Formats: sequence, C-alpha cells, structure tokens
Amino acid sequence: MSDVLPDEARLAAEIDRLKTEFPKTRELYREVCTLLFFRFGLTPTANRLYQLVKRGSMSTPTAVLGEFWTELREKSRVRIEHPDLPADLQAAAGDLVATLWTRSTASAQGALDTLRAEVEAERVAAQNTVTSMQGELGRTETALEQRTGALLAAQVRIQELEQGQAAGEATRRALEAEIARLQDENAARDRSLAQARADFSDELGKLRASAALAEERLRAAEKRALLEIERERVASARLQKELDTMTRRTEQGEARHRSELQALQAQLADARHQAGVLEGSLVAVRDASAGYARELGLLRQQMTGAVAPRTAGRKGALVKVSAGKPARAARKAASPKKPG
Repeated sequence: MSDVLPDEARLAAEIDRLKTEFPKTRELYREVCTLLFFRFGLTPTANRLYQLVKRGSMSTPTAVLGEFWTELREKSRVRIEHPDLPADLQAAAGDLVATLWTRSTASAQGALDTLRAEVEAERVAAQNTVTSMQGELGRTETALEQRTGALLAAQVRIQELEQGQAAGEATRRALEAEIARLQDENAARDRSLAQARADFSDELGKLRASAALAEERLRAAEKRALLEIERERVASARLQKELDTMTRRTEQGEARHRSELQALQAQLADARHQAGVLEGSLVAVRDASAGYARELGLLRQQMTGAVAPRTAGRKGALVKVSAGKPARAARKAASPKKPG
C-alpha cells in the first residue's frame, strides 16, 4: 500500500494545519481557497469552503470567494507597457499574452487532471487489491481458526479416548488379578483336598489294622468319603471350566475393546457393560467357591466325627489283630485311591 494519503485525507490534514496557523476566519477561508485551487486543482465553492472550515456564517465564505476570484483575475491580467506602443496595441498585446498564458495553464491543468486521474485509478486499483487481499486474509484467518478449533476438538477427543483406554486397561488388569487370585485359591483348595485324602488314607489304614469288624464300616465310610471327594473334584473341574470360560470371555472382551478403541471407542458403553457382567460372574464364582469351601468343611467335620468314636472304640482291639491283617488292610487301603 502507498504511503501517500488519499486526497481527502491530505486535504483534511492541510486544513487542520491552516486552522492552527490562521485563527482569523476570513484569512483561513482565503488560505483554503488558495489550497484548493493551486495545490489540489479543485474549483472552490462557497458550500465546499463552509463544509471544510465550518466557521462563521455562510456569507463569509461567499465574500471571501468573490475576493479570491477578483484578485486572481487581477493578477492574471497581463499589462505590456512600452513608451513607443499605442494604448490599444498594448491592450491587445496584453490580451494575447493572457490568452496564451490561460491556454497554457489550461493545457497544463488538463495534463495534471489526466495525471491525477491516472494516479487515482492506480490508487483505486491498489485499494481494490488491498481490499481483496484483506478479504482473502480474513478468509484465511477464518479457515485457520476453524482448523485450530477442529484440532483442539480432536486433541480433546484423543485425551478422552486415552482416558477411556486407561480405564479399560485398569479394569482388564483388575480382572486378570482376580482370576489369578481365584486360580491360587483353587490350587490351595486342591492341595488341601490332596492333604485331606492323604490324611484320610492314613487314618483308614490304621482303622483297618485295628479290627476286622470295623473294616466294613470303615470301607463304607471311605466309599462315602470318596464319593464326596469325587463330588468335590467334579465341582472343582466345573469351577475350572467356568474360570477357563471366563478367561476366554475376558480375552474376547479385550479383543473387542481394542477394536472398539481403534474405532474411537464408539461402543465404550458395551465394553463397560461386559466388564460389569464379568464382575458379576466373578462374584458368582466367589460365592460358589465359598459354598464349596463350606461343604468341604462340613465334610471334614463329618469325617472327623465319624472317625473319632471308632478310633476310641477300637483301641483295645489293636493288640489282638494278627500280623496278616495289616498287610491285607494296606492292600485294601491302596485300592480305593484309583478313582481319585
């Protein structure tokens, strides 16, 4: 953009300067007339002067403008004074010189007007270019703001998805920890069951060695115990199958969760629902395990209650048992272990 101010802005700046230099109204109007005619090539009028200066009454610019034109005509009149020339020839020569000066002035004024028009056209074209560039800049800034807003929204969405992923990962780790704990409890329960079997076998061998009459009763008790143990084993196997099923469901849920996370977790609510279902299944498994533990405790209490009286009743008979009976009792004690 050019550093030259438009004509109106320059004119307003010059008039403000003249108002400071010429506080008197008539002198100010006279200077404004000179400024318009000689500096800007504009024909001053009373209305134009009053609009620019806005001082005094409307008669003041009219009177000053008349004086300006009179003085201008007086100064533009050429007088040729020569002692040898008649007066009419002097006047004719003066008019000729004035005509030449007027025509040259008009020609120069026309050239100046043409140049001013060209400059104005260039200024208007430059102004239009600037306006177009400003519009393009505004559109660019608007598009940039929109893209910035979209980028911020995407960043917020990414943070939300990352938070959801972290929550899902924490849920998965909690489920894995719960499954590991259940597996440990199941292993401990199996070890307790094996120890109970071993203890029961030892006690049964002692009871068989004590007396032949107690042999049948102990065998029946052993059968009942083996049935209970088998029931516990079946229940433990069923619990293991449920744990395996739960593990597969957890893995499937995790795979679905990854795919849903890659799709911007559009189905995050379903994953949470599945997690709730898994938690309910875990609670059910805990309840079932607690029930199995209670049943095992009752079974042990029953076995302990059944073994204690018989052991006390057969202490006197242990002395009379023959040497062959312990061997037979040991063989019979070894045979029931096959179902386990």
